[in-house]
Amino acid sequence: MAEIETVESVSGRYWHRLDDGRLQCDLCPRFCRLREVQRGLCFVRARAGDEIVLTTYGRSSGFCVDPIEKKPLNHFLPGSAVLSFGTAGCNLACKFCQNWDISKAREFDRLNDVASPEAIAEAAAKSGCRSVAYTYNDPVIFLEYAVDVAAACRARGVRNVAVTAGYITAEPRAEFFAAMDAANVDLKGFTEGFYKKLCAGALAPVLETLEYLRHETEVWVEITTLLIPGENDSPAEIEALTAWVMERLGPDVPLHFTAFHPDWKMLDRRATPPETLLRARRIAREAGLNHVFTGNVHHEATQTTHCPACEARLIGRDWYEITHWALTDEGRCPDCGTALAGRFDGPAGNWGRRRSPMRVGIGA
Repeated sequence: MAEIETVESVSGRYWHRLDDGRLQCDLCPRFCRLREVQRGLCFVRARAGDEIVLTTYGRSSGFCVDPIEKKPLNHFLPGSAVLSFGTAGCNLACKFCQNWDISKAREFDRLNDVASPEAIAEAAAKSGCRSVAYTYNDPVIFLEYAVDVAAACRARGVRNVAVTAGYITAEPRAEFFAAMDAANVDLKGFTEGFYKKLCAGALAPVLETLEYLRHETEVWVEITTLLIPGENDSPAEIEALTAWVMERLGPDVPLHFTAFHPDWKMLDRRATPPETLLRARRIAREAGLNHVFTGNVHHEATQTTHCPACEARLIGRDWYEITHWALTDEGRCPDCGTALAGRFDGPAGNWGRRRSPMRVGIGA
């Protein structure tokens, strides 16, 4: 835990005082216990006097307009543009983090953009984005800011997307996801050993988040698992993971298997071979999952959505670009009439694979 420096901050929620005078953060399962001028592991929630504060409210590491498929979300407003942003810090410590320069940031000079919730909502609406994504670092750690931005977006008819590891406790989970319309949850592996060794976390809270989202909310959910050679890519682990998804979440939750590339503290590992992704996809399909995709590789056949009933090709994708669209206006297969699980609102958008950085708020 590090000493706090002078930054803009707002009062945080979800903490309580312990008998020994420390303040315990109750936002995530770490339950960091802070004395004066200490920060939690996430680095952005800190003790200031007799409260815990969020030190990154209104400050971002940058804004970018992306294709929604980059989140990745394949069954949520396909082809549309999403305004993406994050702050700094993270409540997990993944050795393979592929956004480590943001999520592991310990210097606030990385937070170059200062933007109010209203400014972000206005920028999204004016740029034609149908949603705002809270991403790059885990948004649960900036809950107060994310919830305020989400309210401003909904007032402008803009939807909200969380890209998260789902490492959050029950009460804040309910508030956070009540503000979201879709989520991609990063299920990093399927053993407690993997989470402990490579993420300094635990698996069980993530599974609780997934079940909560699927059964107690209207949030559209997709799952991503980054397959790391020799760590979480064995057939036995993939079988266990996909069987759990099938049994606890059902066959229609899209599952993305994505390729690892050497990064952060795992530069000594090789990149994931495409065959590993294809094998994982076969296992998942054999388990009964209807929508299983590959990512971080160029393989159009396994990035395409098919009808779960008749296998008709419904949504073709090449990287993040929609190449084929056959859904009816009601979101059904034109051949057999089966409804496709997802959030579809008319035909696909035409944003394509563009990625456009932008400035929002002060100095924009």
